[in-house]
Amino acid sequence: MAKYLLLKHYRGAPPARCDVPMDQWTPEEVAAHMRYMHDFIAKLEGTGEFVDAQGLVPEGEWVRYDGEGRPPVTDGPFAETKDLIAGWIVIDVDTHERAVALAGELSAAPGAGGRPIHEWLEVRRIMAAPPTITE
Repeated sequence: MAKYLLLKHYRGAPPARCDVPMDQWTPEEVAAHMRYMHDFIAKLEGTGEFVDAQGLVPEGEWVRYDGEGRPPVTDGPFAETKDLIAGWIVIDVDTHERAVALAGELSAAPGAGGRPIHEWLEVRRIMAAPPTITE
């Protein structure tokens, strides 16, 4: 089994076929989209492939270490961050092909007018420690 990140972007990927921004959807369209997402996650829980899913709020800031005994330095928020990453789902699947298939299914979530949004999702394998060899 390998873990994969299905990363949802607001921006940076090729445009979706149904590219009406969510803030322009009706409440019913948003509810249908969220229902699809919840049903998708429930299916993954049923197959044992679900690990985590999170949506992100638009606000954020950069933080870095500033030296021993000093508080962290912050900067931001930056519009690029909120415009770029919308959220993610982490899955644990047997093959890369399964991760791609699930991303394709997730891309079919309904949007404006109830049509599938055909959004692009970034699929990235999560690093794992190499196996330990014991003799």
